Amino acid sequence: MSGLARFNREKRVIMNRCGRIDPEQIHEYIADGGYRGVVEALCQPPEALIDLIEAAGLRGRGGAGFPTARKWRFARVAAGTDKRIVCNADEGDPGAYMDRTLLESNPHQVIEGMLIAAIAVGATRGLFYVRAEYPLAVRMLTQAVEQARQSGVLGKNILGSGIDFDINLFQGAGVFVCGEETALIRSVEGYRGTPRHRPPFPVERGLDGRPTVINNVKTLAAVPPIVENGADWFRGIGTADSPGTAVFSVVGNVAQPGLVEVPMGVTLRELIFDICGGIPKKKKFKAVQIGGPSGGFLPADFLDTAVDFEALTRAGAMMGSGGMVVMDEDACMVDVSRYFLEFTQKESCGKCTFCRIGTRHLLDILRRLTRGEGRQGDIDQLETLSRAIKTGSLCSLGRTAPNPVLTSLAYFRDEYEAHVNENRCPACVCRVMTAFYIDQEKCALGCDTCYGRCPTDAIFTSSNRKKGIDQSLCVKCGECSVACPAVYGAVIKISPPHRVPVIERPPESRF
Repeated sequence: MSGLARFNREKRVIMNRCGRIDPEQIHEYIADGGYRGVVEALCQPPEALIDLIEAAGLRGRGGAGFPTARKWRFARVAAGTDKRIVCNADEGDPGAYMDRTLLESNPHQVIEGMLIAAIAVGATRGLFYVRAEYPLAVRMLTQAVEQARQSGVLGKNILGSGIDFDINLFQGAGVFVCGEETALIRSVEGYRGTPRHRPPFPVERGLDGRPTVINNVKTLAAVPPIVENGADWFRGIGTADSPGTAVFSVVGNVAQPGLVEVPMGVTLRELIFDICGGIPKKKKFKAVQIGGPSGGFLPADFLDTAVDFEALTRAGAMMGSGGMVVMDEDACMVDVSRYFLEFTQKESCGKCTFCRIGTRHLLDILRRLTRGEGRQGDIDQLETLSRAIKTGSLCSLGRTAPNPVLTSLAYFRDEYEAHVNENRCPACVCRVMTAFYIDQEKCALGCDTCYGRCPTDAIFTSSNRKKGIDQSLCVKCGECSVACPAVYGAVIKISPPHRVPVIERPPESRF
């Protein structure tokens, strides 16, 4: 029943057909009303289409939230007739699979959105930029494009309108920075995927030097419903400044992870607790990270924040492409910051000095903190470096890479101070600063479960026939904690290690 309650709270616009139709059969899509928007688009002037999208208030779902109609209008008035539409399906956020699901479950809606955009802009060629790591999405797209050609929806003289438009597919190598528009274009043109200075913007001079509109998968998938149902219908969903819905990939410490499509404006509390079932195992909520690896951490004080572009930005996070990681009380914010910064630092293209070297210095400091090697001044250095990287980087990867560090410092500074000043990890996650011991009052006589799981023979039987842990042999793998029956809960994890109660190991104790 909880699953049913969850789906009743959703509002499916972009994902409405996912799971209801066979993505390999164009006729099922057409029978369900698909490509009706293309017919309606062909029956009105291109400027009227752009006006419709502007009236609907559609904003880019790739992360920046730039008004879609404004981008289309810039390309429409740009010089030249040989224009391009590119669908950015280079979804690189860890744990995110929104675009992938759409491409695998309903590729024709994305194709239809691209075709409507082409009619509005006056483009003759389209391109799907999809990472090769999505083999099923590549196969579905390739098949869907061919079916659309055979049905007269793509190619020469579309549906007898005199308009020509065709689509090709380009498989990217899975480089995170190629999600940025200018890096994506260089990748397609055969160069190393690095961002370039703007202006000129892609709508002025993009792919092969031609005016190019680059939209995200979810942005294009939202276009056909708007054309079919009107701007007022779309405006009736979400908020005044952020109309429509948002698709989130909710992962981490949450009872019902997965894809969720909700109206803009729902609160984080509604999304995490009412729709996704809250935190499992009766744990407390600690933080949520929104916006992918470059997003910010928001603590429990922000659970009533509305999910829209402006509200999340004011809180210190960002909408991003829709990745959301929920963390419970057992998360160490220093270690989580290190994890996400490792990803962005590795994915840096290296063009900008601030991004290439600055993120490396940030990562080195965070690694030291998690190893118990913090120094006085490290926290100030993290803040100084983060602000310099945000200011001096060329593209959004560098400008947003320090967000996890800055927001965790803003809201969880006490954890950083504990790592530096007390050589302690409050969450008992950083292994060097963590120790396990067995509570003698909770330990059951004759229970040898933990002993059998210890890989280093660190667990022994004490003189009172209960178990103890030899700290000199313990490698802090945590297997004893996992093995100990929940009814006892005798294995305790604490930090720092020097507070561990001393239990004498009997001479020649082997069991």
